[in-house]
Amino acid sequence: MIELVPENYVAALDLEKIFERRAPLQVDLGCGDGAFLCELTQKFPEKNFLGIERLSGRVGKACRKSHKIDNVRILQMETSYAVRYLLPPESVETFYLLFPDPWPKRRHHRRRIFTPEFLDSIYTALEDDGVLHVATDHLDYYQHIEHLLSPAAQRTAPKLDRFNRSSFPGGSLELDCLKQSSCRRFEAIAGWEPELPLTKFERRFRAQGAPIYRLALRKVSPVT
Repeated sequence: MIELVPENYVAALDLEKIFERRAPLQVDLGCGDGAFLCELTQKFPEKNFLGIERLSGRVGKACRKSHKIDNVRILQMETSYAVRYLLPPESVETFYLLFPDPWPKRRHHRRRIFTPEFLDSIYTALEDDGVLHVATDHLDYYQHIEHLLSPAAQRTAPKLDRFNRSSFPGGSLELDCLKQSSCRRFEAIAGWEPELPLTKFERRFRAQGAPIYRLALRKVSPVT
C-alpha cells in the first residue's frame, strides 16, 4: 500500500505510474478504515484498488490495514473533487459508494454527495459498461437517488440517460418506469450482494435488522 499524494491537484492521475502496472481499477468512495477495500483485494488480486477518504484518522487506519497489499492506494481527498478532477476519463471499472452520509435533516440535504453533477463525474470516469454500486440503510436517501434517476429528473439532467439502473433484492423500491418497455436502459445485475464483502456499517445494520437498499448504475455508451 502507498498513501497517494498527487503531484498536481488539478491534473488527472497517472494510474499506470502510480500502481506500477496496468490493470482494471476499482474505487471505494469514502473507504473509511479500509477494511472493505482490503477484503476486495483478496477476491480480486488481478485488479487495482483506490480508496478515497476525506478524514485523516480514517486514512491512517486504511493505510495501516493495507500496508502489505501491493495493489492498493489510499488518497486523502474530498470524494466529489477526486472523481471530477483527478480520475482520468474512462479509467474506472467499478465504483463503490456504500452507506454514504445520508444527511437526514432537510437543511443538510444539499450536502449529500449524490447529485446530478456527481453522477456526471462518475460517468466520465467510468469505462464502457462500468458500474457504480450504491447501498444505504436510509430510505429517504434511497428515494432521493431514485428521484434523480426518474424520467422527470432526467429530463432536467439529460446526461443521466447514459446510465442503466439495476435494482437488488435488498431494496424495496422500484421506479414505475421499470415496468414500461420504453425504459430499456434499466437492467438487473444479478448476484451483487453475495459477491461483495460486508462493510462495517452493513454488519451493524444487519445485526439491528435494518433494511438495506441497493442499486447499481451501469454506464451506457452513447449510440453513434
